[in-house]
Amino acid sequence: MPQALPHDSKLAHEYLDALKHQRRLSPATLSNYARALDVLLALRDGKPLQALEPAEVRRSIAMLHAKGLAPRTLALILSAWRGWFRWLGRHRDFAVNPVVGIRAPKAGRPLPKALSVEATQRLLDVEKDAKPMAVRDRAMFELLYSSGLRLGELISLDVADGRMDLRHGEVTVTGKGSKTRTVPIGAKARDALSDWLEVRSQLAAPSEKALFVGARGKRISPAVVGARLGAWARASGVGEHVHPHMLRHSFATHLLQSSQDLRAVQEMLGHASISTTQVYTHLDFQALAKVYDAAHPRARKK
Repeated sequence: MPQALPHDSKLAHEYLDALKHQRRLSPATLSNYARALDVLLALRDGKPLQALEPAEVRRSIAMLHAKGLAPRTLALILSAWRGWFRWLGRHRDFAVNPVVGIRAPKAGRPLPKALSVEATQRLLDVEKDAKPMAVRDRAMFELLYSSGLRLGELISLDVADGRMDLRHGEVTVTGKGSKTRTVPIGAKARDALSDWLEVRSQLAAPSEKALFVGARGKRISPAVVGARLGAWARASGVGEHVHPHMLRHSFATHLLQSSQDLRAVQEMLGHASISTTQVYTHLDFQALAKVYDAAHPRARKK
């Protein structure tokens, strides 16, 4: 590739020196900036910096992307280039910033990891155990899957705040952005919660308000929920790592497969934007039912 013009290399050193002394950036960040500027100087085909045009910057980014650079890396490179030209405009009278308005390719959104219906049934249909902790675990996991709760929403539930109505089969939670929503509780989860409420006093401290408590009688921690679910998965023979949020993903995926009602699932998940819910639509749909009790694999008693 063409060597950087001495004048342009000098401008790069001046900019990096300004970043070091004025913005006091860390050595690692400065090193990243330096590499980004070197990339630009190598890609411009010998043209002076002042002559670079937006189309050439776009072409350079496309070339780097084709070579395998990730969108996040390209975004960092563009940010460094944009900042350099902004500095050149202020301190070296460059008239145009050719990087303005140019964005890195969008990163592909990873698909949520969900269990199959069969694996979920196997996980939750383990033989009942009368020990209080086992009863608690079944109630937690059935509720996570039945209602698509986030782990934080599950842990924050209190036993007597009126937010859980087993008679009508619904629970009200406060999710991200302090948004409150009410979601159904399926029959399997209602039964498991009733069983837990009968034995909760054997674990809970006398003044504890939390619905789900740990071994010391206080509100259960996220780590304990995750560890207990992992143990359940191993005991049930589910051959993959299962974490609490996977039950939420499974709830959304299975409900969409059955109902095809994206808006309803968006409401149940508490997503602010339907585009967030749409990541679950990668699976083939089945036309089984359009209401929750019919659509959810564990919503009805057998």
